[in-house]
Amino acid sequence: MGDKTNKTGRILIVDDNEDLLKAAKIFLKRHFEQVDLEKNPQAIPSLITNEDYDVILLDMNFTKDVSSGKEGYYWLEKILEIDPSAVVVLITAYGDVQMAVKAIKAGATDFVLKPWENEKLLATLYSAMKLRQTRQEVEDLKIKQKEINLQINSRYEDIIGKSSAIRKVFETIDRVAGTDANVLILGENGTGKELIARALHNNSNRKDEVFINVDLGSVSETLFESELFGHKKGAFTDAKEDRAGRFEIANKGTLFLDEIGNLSLPLQAKILTAIQSRKVSRVGANKETNIDIRLVCATNMPLYDMVKDNKFRQDLLYRINTIEIELPALRERIEDIPLLANHFLKQYAEKYEKPALKISDAAVSRMQKHHWPGNIRELQHAIERAVIMSGSQVLQPEDFNFNAQPQNTMEGENVTLDQFKLEDVEKILIRKVLKKYNGNITQAASELGLTRSSLYRRLEKYGL
Repeated sequence: MGDKTNKTGRILIVDDNEDLLKAAKIFLKRHFEQVDLEKNPQAIPSLITNEDYDVILLDMNFTKDVSSGKEGYYWLEKILEIDPSAVVVLITAYGDVQMAVKAIKAGATDFVLKPWENEKLLATLYSAMKLRQTRQEVEDLKIKQKEINLQINSRYEDIIGKSSAIRKVFETIDRVAGTDANVLILGENGTGKELIARALHNNSNRKDEVFINVDLGSVSETLFESELFGHKKGAFTDAKEDRAGRFEIANKGTLFLDEIGNLSLPLQAKILTAIQSRKVSRVGANKETNIDIRLVCATNMPLYDMVKDNKFRQDLLYRINTIEIELPALRERIEDIPLLANHFLKQYAEKYEKPALKISDAAVSRMQKHHWPGNIRELQHAIERAVIMSGSQVLQPEDFNFNAQPQNTMEGENVTLDQFKLEDVEKILIRKVLKKYNGNITQAASELGLTRSSLYRRLEKYGL
């Protein structure tokens, strides 16, 4: 007897012999979750389009064509046309074994002789079900491989920079990449959050597995669960086939949830549940799937303020921010601007077939004074535009669209310059340059045009 509480498997039997159908159903219902019967083979396309059968038992001969097996071949071909991964077991008479072997070459999985022995039929169906499961696993692997290839083929630039600000980020990556700790990357738009997430993955124990990037800002509320957790065929109008969600596809690898601050509170709750339970359930499915992922999240939004304003769940924040990496804005790493500019120049000079282009010192100097609200992404677009538009071999400041006017306030100080005496301005300037170089006296003195001893005297004078 089959275990009634643990039955799985969906079987379709197509045969015009009503007695055979009834006998098969009585026996098989004890072992399988669902057993559907059909006398008329014309109903096959509709049945297999609307139902996901593990095994189809198909008679080789129907009444109008008793012994040639042509109908069996025809319907076998039709089934495999609709569902190439279908598992079809043929029902055939003892004298037609040769015909059944020919049908196996045409795509059938196995055959059973009628009248059959129940135990032999059962063993054949279990074996066929296992094959169906394997085929589905192979299909899932193909989907996963396709995602891996897409990610590998997508343009990926190494992180460029040698400033102390970016070196701190590298040091953090070195310390945490080898762990499975959840990481939250904070930073303005265009600072390179995805590159840092990829660097974490590439330096982790999961580097040979998939890195899946999900831009939560572009996922609509209605498709959120389907996109993240997957769906079963027929779960909703457009669900034409089973689909794995991003959590499943990222299994064993790294899942990067970008723009997590954009999620509504109900969607935050769903993400939290998946992270806490390490399980997801596809839309339309009862079964939960275990997931093993390394989670990296990113946002340009002030999550801590959002928690205070009840716009972001505190328990979700604590789940995702085991380690925080704060990316510096481009204006906080101005010594990296020449490196980045020349990197993008080389890239776009090749793309637009202008290999001899250079950037003038005046243009680089002007770049270092620009505020860069769009950060590295803005710099990249500015270089591309200048490469396209310039008619000269050397790019000058006028080749760049620097709309932002220099500010007449000391950045970080909420006051205008004309309110200050010279001493006050000098004090603010020294403080700002020291902050820029993380207290390095040699670098700060060089930037200010002072000797080390002159700077030390001013530090003492202003109590800095």
